[in-house]
Amino acid sequence: MTDTPTASERITDEVTSWPGVEAGSGRRGEFAFKLGGHEIGHLHGDHAAHFGFPKSVWTELMEQGRIVEHPVFPGKAGPGARRIETQADVDDVIELLRLNYDRLVARHGVPSEARA
Repeated sequence: MTDTPTASERITDEVTSWPGVEAGSGRRGEFAFKLGGHEIGHLHGDHAAHFGFPKSVWTELMEQGRIVEHPVFPGKAGPGARRIETQADVDDVIELLRLNYDRLVARHGVPSEARA
């Protein structure tokens, strides 16, 4: 009998396989993914993911229905949230984290210690 990984385990396994990504618990109970000190997003257990996007990207993702307003920052463009209920949600959370990862790599590169 095999144990099925949880949503957070599947997301963590994928995201931490990307060069330079570090993961760990934050100050508010979140589990954050960072690249060179910049957060690409974080999880709240197996049920929610939170992100920060540039306003133009945030608007596009909202229009596509891929994110909703962040519950702590209602009405503010930039912070976004995504419920995690299905495998499709897990896949999209990974894609949203990758979007932020790729933006940071394009802007700052992969941290040198991750390239060694």
